[in-house]
Amino acid sequence: MIPYAPEPFTNFNDENNMQAINRALEKVMAEIGQDYPLIIGGEKIVTDQKITSINPSAKDEVIGRVSSASQELADKAMNAAYNTFKTWSRVPMEQRARCLFKAAAILRRRKHEFSAWLMVESGKSRAEADADTAEAIDFMEYYARQAIELADRGKQVLVSLPGEDNHLEYIPLGVSLVIPPWNFPLAIVAGMTTAALVTGNTVILKPAPQTPIIAYKLYELLTEAGVPAGVVNYLPGENAEIGDYLVDHKLTRIINFTGSRAVGLRINERASKTQDGQIWMKRVVSEMGGKDCIVVDKDADLELAAGAIVASAFGFSGQKCSAASRVAVHQDVYDEVVNRVAELTKALTVGDVRDASNYTGPVIDEKAYEKVLSYIEIGKEEAKLVAGGEKVGENGYFIQPTVFADADPNSRIMQDEIFGPVVAITKVRDFDHAMEVANGTEYGLTGSVFTRNREHIERARARFHVGNLYFNRKCTGALVGVHPFGGFNMSGTDSKAGGPDYLLLFTQPKLSSELL
Repeated sequence: MIPYAPEPFTNFNDENNMQAINRALEKVMAEIGQDYPLIIGGEKIVTDQKITSINPSAKDEVIGRVSSASQELADKAMNAAYNTFKTWSRVPMEQRARCLFKAAAILRRRKHEFSAWLMVESGKSRAEADADTAEAIDFMEYYARQAIELADRGKQVLVSLPGEDNHLEYIPLGVSLVIPPWNFPLAIVAGMTTAALVTGNTVILKPAPQTPIIAYKLYELLTEAGVPAGVVNYLPGENAEIGDYLVDHKLTRIINFTGSRAVGLRINERASKTQDGQIWMKRVVSEMGGKDCIVVDKDADLELAAGAIVASAFGFSGQKCSAASRVAVHQDVYDEVVNRVAELTKALTVGDVRDASNYTGPVIDEKAYEKVLSYIEIGKEEAKLVAGGEKVGENGYFIQPTVFADADPNSRIMQDEIFGPVVAITKVRDFDHAMEVANGTEYGLTGSVFTRNREHIERARARFHVGNLYFNRKCTGALVGVHPFGGFNMSGTDSKAGGPDYLLLFTQPKLSSELL
């Protein structure tokens, strides 16, 4: 087994690579508009109630329709997963890991096809879709290796005692309810799902209603890789119909959620209540977003900082929990940074991501579209608009990348998670003031500091309270195995996805001791 290394990104400046993904896009466009079933215990189930997936770049294009589960079907899925757990949990860790290696190999061969699905269902540009697919490969490769190491860990950590044979093993928990987000509908879905199954748990995958088709494609890939029926159960459904029902279910053992603060807190509260017949405390793994800040010190490389601000704020139209939505700039360089960020932002192009000339595409749906536009109007009241601020076109959910300057650190645009192409900039007196602003929200996910001052770097390392802190680089783009990802405070449980401790969240240590 070769050492793990992150999957390389595709260079689309290479004409051969551009032609390859364009061919994949043609193939995918010929397949849109189909209907997809639920999958429970390997059984395909079609329901009258459907969830329709729409291309956010072209609202008149239906990407597909998936059957929507009722509570009765949710209960059927829970029982299927619970019964399959009895056998899957006893499959050796190495055998389960081989399924992930196989799945990663298949995905690597079909990388452009999956990226094309991401482009049309979630509105990602080629580069953003390719990074999403690469990260999915990384999660599977990394967690497979971590699982094999975990199987051996119990032999290494115990203190030897003469006359006894002591053994520590990490056993799976049970049924994992996976509730992923729409913004990384392949990478995060793959990571959440495969972490649970490689450690011996079974999964109920409830995909985001905006991006259910790519989740179905992942289910097919895992099945092709040898994951048995019933290990992963594909269960789209309306939140009001099956969301609380699955969280509350007595057989649910783990709830792995990525999404908004409000939903995450609701899940945590409901999961803490014991149901009739429930014999365990449910474990909640939750990632709930951020309001991430980039700090620019007076001695920073200003061109580097401005480019990183724009990339962090507007990649995938700001629809990342790690995206920069706040910037704190030292007063001595404030005007220069604001002007350069505005200049770079105005040069960005927005439109249908199938057109490679567009830097970024739409926001995900009408609800997001209206929310972002409403916050732009709020921003116009609270700060100075220096770039963007308008919607674009009619047939997609396109919004100009938008920059506000002279924002009050306590204003709504500096405090609320907008989750769109909007960044607000504020002026700070000195580095201590910058740290105060950076920590001045209820979130604590990512942050960046641009400075040449070593003392300030160490001060930020100690005082900037975020789960992922970067120096002199953008605050997005965490790599599996390189930058374990997860945040503090209202950003979630700091689960550190893609890190060496993540699989422990899906296991429980069991000690056996035999007197010799």
